[in-house]
Amino acid sequence: MKIMQTPIRFYPFIGGVENYVYYLSQELVKKGHQVRVLCANEPPSSREETVEDIQVKRINYLGKIANTNLTPGLPYALSKENFDVIHTHIPTPWSADWSYMASKFKNKPLIVTYHNDIIGNGAAHYIAKLYNSTALKLLLNHASKIIITQPDYLQSSPYLKRYEDKIEVIPNGVDVRKFKPLNLTKEAHSLFFLSLLDEFHQYKGLDYLLKSLKIVKEEVNDVKLVVGGEGKLLDYYQKMAKDLGLENNVEFHGFIPHEKIVEYYNKCRAFVLPSISSKQEGFGIVALEALACETPVISTDIVGVSDDLKEVNAGIIIPPRDVEKLAQAIVDLLTNQELSEKMGIRGRKLVQEKYTWLKIAEMAENLYERVL
Repeated sequence: MKIMQTPIRFYPFIGGVENYVYYLSQELVKKGHQVRVLCANEPPSSREETVEDIQVKRINYLGKIANTNLTPGLPYALSKENFDVIHTHIPTPWSADWSYMASKFKNKPLIVTYHNDIIGNGAAHYIAKLYNSTALKLLLNHASKIIITQPDYLQSSPYLKRYEDKIEVIPNGVDVRKFKPLNLTKEAHSLFFLSLLDEFHQYKGLDYLLKSLKIVKEEVNDVKLVVGGEGKLLDYYQKMAKDLGLENNVEFHGFIPHEKIVEYYNKCRAFVLPSISSKQEGFGIVALEALACETPVISTDIVGVSDDLKEVNAGIIIPPRDVEKLAQAIVDLLTNQELSEKMGIRGRKLVQEKYTWLKIAEMAENLYERVL
């Protein structure tokens, strides 16, 4: 089967959708399928190359609107491609809309993975609202199938209910061969947070985590938070940490190379993902990666994997925006090593049983075959 993937960006860019396409495509290739990726050339890389047997073509972009690269060469590139099925992604409209057009004119099935709603702040809010009431409807009406990563998203999203008959639930996955326990000593009172540090990703809740750390410090004076990621709000978060008196407790490590992330998961006592917006937060692949490394997760009940975390007791789930409960969850894990270790073991077992990319690829392959 010839599968065309159209994420807005691709490896070595690190992000939720990018990781999803990268790992899913690897497993599909291993199963004998041909996978091609069309994406923006960010960060600048070889225009055409093969990555883990995935054929990648990168297109120059003129700029961005919100989190979406504008690639004027995408329509022409898609017109020249030969594929059996095209798989695109929301919330990045440009690539999704041109994928819809290519699917329509080539009469090939379109699969849409709906990671989360498209929303925005300020003027972007009105642009998103206009898009959701026009182009998004055309896209979803045309789609052969719509993948969501968690069943409750069908009810929480205001845009999906009318397409219930097209919805398929396929969760995100994790590469358990790469993300695994290493023979590294965990730092006793250390936490890890990973995200792009820009306006679009403010929903990850770093500001709430920093505020909670001020409370945690009263009981765990040497608590250390390592923040991975870069972006335009880096200075803002650094100033916030300083204003809260946390300059000795928070380390900003900037961009972390993909091959190094597994070490960060292994060295921390807990991974924290305090997301605050169900409209923007999808499944939470980073939470799965941490669990695969036997690191417990502290997160909110809007993250896709939260129900399973609670069920197997592999972390602590709190309400979003609750600084005090977040602080208490952190203290509970940092001051109880036995609890932390048991949660970590249960977390890896959960991932191995339910969330390997091989299992996810088998589900996607079955879906592709049904729409052909």
